[in-house]
Amino acid sequence: MSIKYVYDFSEGSRDMKNLLGGKGANLAEMTNLGIPVPDGFTITTEACISYGKLGNQFPEGLDQEIEGHLVRLEEITGKKLGDPDNPLLVSVRSGAKFSMPGMMDTVLNLGLNDDSVQGLAKMTGDERFAWDAYRRFIQMFGKVVMEVEGQLFEDAITARRNEAGVKFDNELNPENLRALVEDFKQILEKETGRSFPSAPREQLELSIQAVFRSWGNPRAVTYRRHYNISDDLGTAVNVQLMVFGNMGDDSGTGVAFTRNPSTGDKEIFGDYLTNAQGEDVVAGIRKTKKLADMKDEMPEVFGQLTGVMQKLEQHYREMEDIEFTIEQDKLYMLQTRDGKRTAAAAVKIAVDLVEEGLITREEAVAKIDPGQLDQLLHPMIDLTQTYDVLTQGLNASPGAAVGKVVFDADTAAERGKAGEAVILVRWETSPDDIHGLISAQGVLTSHGGMTSHAAVVARGMGTPAVCGADQINISEKEKQFTVGETTVKEGDILTIDGTTGKIILGAVELVPPQINENFQAIVGWADEIRTMGVRTNADTPEDAVKAREFGAQGIGLCRTEHMFMAEDRLPIVRQMILAEDKGARATALDQLLPMQQSDFEGIFEAMHGLPVTIRLLDPPLHEFLPDYTDLMVELERAKLTGAGEAEIAEKEKLASRVRSLKEMNPMLGTRGCRLGIQWPEIYEMQVRAIMQAAVAVQKKMGDAPLVEIMIPLVGYAEELRVMRELTVKASDEVLANAGISIDYLVGTMIELPRAALTADHISDYADFFSFGTNDLTQTALGFSRDDAEGKFLTYYLEEGIIKHNPFETIDVNGVGKLVEIAVNLSREKKPNIKLGVCGEHGGEPDSVKFCHRVGLNYVSCSPYRVPLARLAAAQAVLEAKKMIYTTA
Repeated sequence: MSIKYVYDFSEGSRDMKNLLGGKGANLAEMTNLGIPVPDGFTITTEACISYGKLGNQFPEGLDQEIEGHLVRLEEITGKKLGDPDNPLLVSVRSGAKFSMPGMMDTVLNLGLNDDSVQGLAKMTGDERFAWDAYRRFIQMFGKVVMEVEGQLFEDAITARRNEAGVKFDNELNPENLRALVEDFKQILEKETGRSFPSAPREQLELSIQAVFRSWGNPRAVTYRRHYNISDDLGTAVNVQLMVFGNMGDDSGTGVAFTRNPSTGDKEIFGDYLTNAQGEDVVAGIRKTKKLADMKDEMPEVFGQLTGVMQKLEQHYREMEDIEFTIEQDKLYMLQTRDGKRTAAAAVKIAVDLVEEGLITREEAVAKIDPGQLDQLLHPMIDLTQTYDVLTQGLNASPGAAVGKVVFDADTAAERGKAGEAVILVRWETSPDDIHGLISAQGVLTSHGGMTSHAAVVARGMGTPAVCGADQINISEKEKQFTVGETTVKEGDILTIDGTTGKIILGAVELVPPQINENFQAIVGWADEIRTMGVRTNADTPEDAVKAREFGAQGIGLCRTEHMFMAEDRLPIVRQMILAEDKGARATALDQLLPMQQSDFEGIFEAMHGLPVTIRLLDPPLHEFLPDYTDLMVELERAKLTGAGEAEIAEKEKLASRVRSLKEMNPMLGTRGCRLGIQWPEIYEMQVRAIMQAAVAVQKKMGDAPLVEIMIPLVGYAEELRVMRELTVKASDEVLANAGISIDYLVGTMIELPRAALTADHISDYADFFSFGTNDLTQTALGFSRDDAEGKFLTYYLEEGIIKHNPFETIDVNGVGKLVEIAVNLSREKKPNIKLGVCGEHGGEPDSVKFCHRVGLNYVSCSPYRVPLARLAAAQAVLEAKKMIYTTA
């Protein structure tokens, strides 16, 4: 049987998103619900995929299918494509499985030419409307299909406005618009070498091909990479009867949300314009009206619209984002989809839908994107600070941001990747700015409303944004903007508050936000579902306290080397390293021991009643010493400036020791357990400090801390046997001297491929394993993280050689395979061995779900990622249940 590539709206349903895309599936669903939807048909994602595979050629039979469905549409409407008396006009829109707002292309008013525009004028009795529709079509067709620079059309419009002495496009009369059509045709011919195609069926075929190709345009590819959407899905194409919101004051167009996408409140939210087409709303060309105002302006239509909104929310059991058009007092729905929202709105809506009985707690947990919770942890402006507000715009996306002003997306991307905090300032953003939006700390626009491109994209990304600040006059050429007498230049510091819409010149101190009851409800429900523990990586009592507030169930990684870097300790650490014999080294270690003990006491107290895993010293010793090149410069300076012999001798001694410790590849050199084996007194001091701290905390608080001592960089079972023996001996001596019994565990990090492959042997000497996936990724892939990121790894991602940065999302097929092997080998030998992960992957949602699938007991991550990990761990359980159900 031949493949079916085209479906009428009446043939589909919302369950067909893979085939019809989100827009097509939802248009079909609304049609089936009896909601007023302009007739049309959908060309499937399979057709798009085949088009690409065939070298941008339609697959066999697609032409005939389109023709058949077009004829049916003509029969239903009584109009014909290109008819000079009663023309059928259609829109051609993209629609992928996952919503990608503004990333692909659309063509409106298709079917107009020099003949059919006359028929449209007669049919509507409005010559201006007909010629305005025609010029819009040529402009859009020229930009999207013929790939002509859009600014050329804008310049032509500006010239005609100036000639006519008017300020806005809608003030141009029919003669102006007729002249503008000719201007546009000349632009097309000049730029492309071919004339505007007047045959409507050719227009349709070319437009469908352009939408197919737009799946691969740079902004769509960038968007998919940011949101981890597969490149293999393709886009559907929706061909739909045009309805016009620009047929007078009884017509209009708008965007509506069934709840407030910024706050989650159950209220009417959206923008609309009378006598306008859809792109006028989202492009910020005209100042929009609040949807609530429609109640007074168009009460009957407003009542119909709110009824449809309620019906859709009840049906989809979700907050919906709706596009609509009103043509001469008749309401039409052009799209519905699950609305993008801020994290604060997401958790409030999820909790409210549970309380309203529309969804279950499990469904609420499944709805929240774990990464989106970062928005709730965004900094806010410190209310105790005093500052002068430069101007104000719309509070489009919450959170506050401070950064240097930049005026174009390329500069934002470049400086953002270099680590600079930037605020992207634009008249209005377009889909082509996506790379700059991703890199910017915040976004500020002088035009556009709450449903403009900048607002919608920023909310989805969790980036603070202020839109529609119309007091700002931007000069991109001079790279500056003015507000009254104040001039702000590129590079100046700006603070924006996307929660209030305030714009502040200079840097304002920011504070972490407060977590509300909706947040606590969601992560609380997640805790009821998840089976995997969530710990934190914390090196100080302050970090431990913060992580515990976020729900951490212990510490999975405490790095002791960070404690050595303190200003008062570094000289003693250097004494220990430079010691020429054990006695001198012991003297330095005796000074360090009480300092380390104090550190551990603070952490044990902060995590009272919860397990604490402390990793013994890991980095090579030269990291605690000055840079060799800097030392040689200092030494030469000392000799040239007549420094004393003792000072010069001391510097020479230090330089010699640094040179002797220098390694070609220190990450694979003398570090981790290799240090402990070569200089066992260092590890013995740390173990004694840990156990003495445990004794002190038990005496103080009545309960013994849950101590876990971790030996780093083990590759051989014998290494761990030697280190375990040292650890047990030192620990038991401390406990015996104190006359106290405290249980403790000794384990190791699995961060070398050999350790993973011989985990059964290493487990003979381990009570637990913690997978150090940062180093395991480096050693398994042969990547140096410092050299890979920002260099060849960026190229690999851009070229599609790899889909994800393996240091952000675990490489399931490589590194993940090693983890899985180690889990199976160790559990075969020791079924009850405790297994966790302590790399940064422990806070990345997809990696957390992988850890659940392979059976780890816990993940550990930085304090501010603990809520994400709690939610992702719960979703892993729900996904597993769904998979089991689907398989059954």
